[in-house]
Amino acid sequence: MSKGPRMNATLSTGSPGLDSVLGGGLPKGHLYLLEGDPGAGKTTLALQFLLEGRDRGEKCLYCTLSESRAEVLKVAESHGWSLEGITLLEMSSGMDAVNGHDQYTVFHPSDIELGETSRRLFEQVAKGSPDRVVIDSLSELRLIAHEPLRYRRQILGMKQYFAHQGCTVLLLDDRTAQASDLQPQSIAHGVIELKRIAAEYGAERRRLRIVKLRGVAFNGGYHDLAIRTGGLVVFPRIAANDHERTSDDTPASSGMPEFDSLLGGGLDRGTSTLLTGPAGTGKSTLAMTLVQAAAKRGEHTAIFAFEENRRIVLRRAKALGIEYASYMESGYIEFRHVVPAELSPGEFAALVREAVEVGGARMVVIDSLNGYLNSMPEERFLAPQLHELLGYLNNQGVVTIMVLAQRGMMGPGMHAPVDVSYLADTVIVLRHFEAFGAVRKAVSVLKKRTGSHEEFIRELRFGPEGVQVGDALSNFRGILTGVPTFEGNRGELEHGEQVAHGR
Repeated sequence: MSKGPRMNATLSTGSPGLDSVLGGGLPKGHLYLLEGDPGAGKTTLALQFLLEGRDRGEKCLYCTLSESRAEVLKVAESHGWSLEGITLLEMSSGMDAVNGHDQYTVFHPSDIELGETSRRLFEQVAKGSPDRVVIDSLSELRLIAHEPLRYRRQILGMKQYFAHQGCTVLLLDDRTAQASDLQPQSIAHGVIELKRIAAEYGAERRRLRIVKLRGVAFNGGYHDLAIRTGGLVVFPRIAANDHERTSDDTPASSGMPEFDSLLGGGLDRGTSTLLTGPAGTGKSTLAMTLVQAAAKRGEHTAIFAFEENRRIVLRRAKALGIEYASYMESGYIEFRHVVPAELSPGEFAALVREAVEVGGARMVVIDSLNGYLNSMPEERFLAPQLHELLGYLNNQGVVTIMVLAQRGMMGPGMHAPVDVSYLADTVIVLRHFEAFGAVRKAVSVLKKRTGSHEEFIRELRFGPEGVQVGDALSNFRGILTGVPTFEGNRGELEHGEQVAHGR
């Protein structure tokens, strides 16, 4: 007796990220195509799909046409899974084919007819009445069929049979056909595509795309994924407009009155700030000071550091009198050292979302964008991805701090590796300048979308007492050329130092 599909019911795939991309899961009672290159993660995802069903009390069947039972069990074992409770139907046995034994039906394109394979599969389905079925893989059925017309008819027959039985079916296809085979895509209710990309440097990348899913508003486009011990993890692409919440309108103070005055009151919540300048101007140190001020207010901050590890950051903070260690221990500062070349843009965005939605971060620091860009040199759409990430953080009311080092030290040869200034709401520029035989540092605000700001240039100093911002340097020219020149007198600078140190 057929069970028939239940309308409007969805089944979890076993991957929360994929369920999110699918709009909740796979509609029940249909046939789906899961295709991808070898090594893309098809078998792993198929097993997750069945394990999720088993854990929900459903009957599950895995029919393997190309791999042995031992090989399937080995894949499950690598993830720490037990396939107990899942029926494993092995339709291929290489040793039986060699020895001539026929105690099992030996699947081989040259000596087994398509009808025999289908008959055995349908008998198992009729006997066990499974709710979820995985058939691995279509490439073997394609070889048996020989002719495209027979192959299409067989897929159509399977679709009608499984629909009558009320089964939800995943057909796996490794796309080994010489030409692109669109027959299964046109027949299936939905198509999930997995891609495996070999990078020129670093770990390989994997992506997922929903090619079609009838009657469902899914999240289209490519989504990054990773195969971990325990299964396939999908990182849904961020859509900024889908995430929004109200936030406090009170500006976030830097803890430095002069710097707040330069910013016109502080950093507005729900905005992004770019700290840019050549090496050695104090961009990361200034960001550390902003983080300390947030921690003193009792706000959580997540720092994503691409260049420096935790030990180096703590050493620098201690030398500058910046309190970091205790705030890290208490959880107000979450520090993550991001390993370059091992992270996809989607996974990085997922880490940021976790820090905000789970960790409660109200400030996020990316130090630096240079490391972010260099760790993913083959990604062509990093700017749009960064735009969506910043839009998400802004909608969450988060204060975002980005550090970007410019190439070169001084002069017209100094430039940024990528222009992201248009993405930031506030742009703070740091520069070296020479005065009376000494190299000093200056800070100014070039842009602030959300309000007014000072147009003065102030001196920036670093020492055991932390960061000090001096008075406005009115006798200053050339900052936009990259070679700022101070034209005042020594007394003006000395007065600025006395003010900064409270004397």
